[in-house]
Amino acid sequence: MNPFVVTIDGPAAAGKSTTARAVARRLACLYLDSGALYRALAVQVLRRGIAPEDREAVGALVRATDLDLVPAPEGTRVLVDGEDVSAEIRAPRVSEAASRLAEQPAVRERMGEIQRRVARSRSVVVEGRDTGSVVFPDATVKIFLDASSAERARRRWRELRERGIEADLAGVQADVERRDRRDRERDLAPLVAAADSVVVDTTGLSLDEQVEKVLGVIRSRRPGEPAAGSV
Repeated sequence: MNPFVVTIDGPAAAGKSTTARAVARRLACLYLDSGALYRALAVQVLRRGIAPEDREAVGALVRATDLDLVPAPEGTRVLVDGEDVSAEIRAPRVSEAASRLAEQPAVRERMGEIQRRVARSRSVVVEGRDTGSVVFPDATVKIFLDASSAERARRRWRELRERGIEADLAGVQADVERRDRRDRERDLAPLVAAADSVVVDTTGLSLDEQVEKVLGVIRSRRPGEPAAGSV
């Protein structure tokens, strides 16, 4: 069977990562975490003492660094020049640096190349904000996962509380809506549902329900058929 690509895009706290990971497991294919690649580059940038805003140095580094995602029993492993940095990429300072790196055209171009390389030899479920609109415009199935800002704020708030972090729900919702505006209005690869994507609204759904809904869309689609619509 030829490798296939399923893209799952959407705004912050829409449940993309958790859903994509579960869907990939159900389909027995690789979960391609696009954000992990940016964090892996951030690890290298910080190790080298390069300022994330130094576009010339970052551009040279991203071209010289071998980044890869490989399947493993415990999930997808993230490699930088062959070294497993899967644990290191979750550090807060790495996430902050990755966010600044993602604003650079040279970085986004290189990350797109890496994701397409990974998908050439295996089927993948990839999540992000521009995977269907920019990185994989010819993906087999494109899904745009969405939910109301209030729902997404509640999810993020519960997640923070489970991690022992006190947060004000109204403040979390304001942060979510601020992130939405920034992602949708940015000049480089803005957050947008691809014209041929299926919009899946997960407001009020449990994780199991939204995974089943996404799997239902995937099972119903075939290459060459029109895929636009909403669920």
